[in-house]
Amino acid sequence: MQKYSKILLKLSGESLGGESGKGLDENILDQYAKEIASAVESGCSVAIVIGGGNIFRGLTGAGKGFDRVRGDQMGMLATVINSIALSMAIRSLDIECEVFTATPMEPFARYYVRDKALEIMERGGVAIIAGGTGNPFFTTDSASALRAAELGVSALLKGTRVDGVYDKDPEKFKDAVKYSKLSFDKALADNLRVMDQTAFALCKENSVPIIVFDMNTPGNLEKLLSGNEIGTIVS
Repeated sequence: MQKYSKILLKLSGESLGGESGKGLDENILDQYAKEIASAVESGCSVAIVIGGGNIFRGLTGAGKGFDRVRGDQMGMLATVINSIALSMAIRSLDIECEVFTATPMEPFARYYVRDKALEIMERGGVAIIAGGTGNPFFTTDSASALRAAELGVSALLKGTRVDGVYDKDPEKFKDAVKYSKLSFDKALADNLRVMDQTAFALCKENSVPIIVFDMNTPGNLEKLLSGNEIGTIVS
């Protein structure tokens, strides 16, 4: 029996780039698609939001002289490329998958309408929602929190390359301590940077728990959905 019957999975763009964090790694796309297909086949309704940092990150571009609004728009387009790539990998496994975008972008993807995304999810397909919120100055973390609230999911799962939330960077500090559970207030007070503050506020106000886990370990997603204590839950 699944603990979470409807989820929004947030993936970073860098994760799709494999070890380099750049471009698209076909092996990672295939691995993620299989994990997602397994979740759908077990009866879980799945929506996905993907970042675009493997291609272009608007905030970084702004630091190099790009206009922030235009830079963020480029970042939104990067998320569409990633979303189309993952959708093709999922479809290759005979799972229905539709890419939606926050701004009209036909024929590349469908314009996002919540009820249309829910229809696909409820009939066993996957809805990938690209283009962030459609507005500059908002991250894909904020977009994932917004879509999670709109779709009424059981949890927002943030798939990373780290197995949870630590009191400091575990890749730099060997004595970093992992949290199994956190409150929204403590995560904010300790500046743990699980997600940005806008995303946090949306999840807190709408009682959407955030679970940070290692998406790169095969089987982790399925274990998490089944109720195993994988990663860190923020609620």
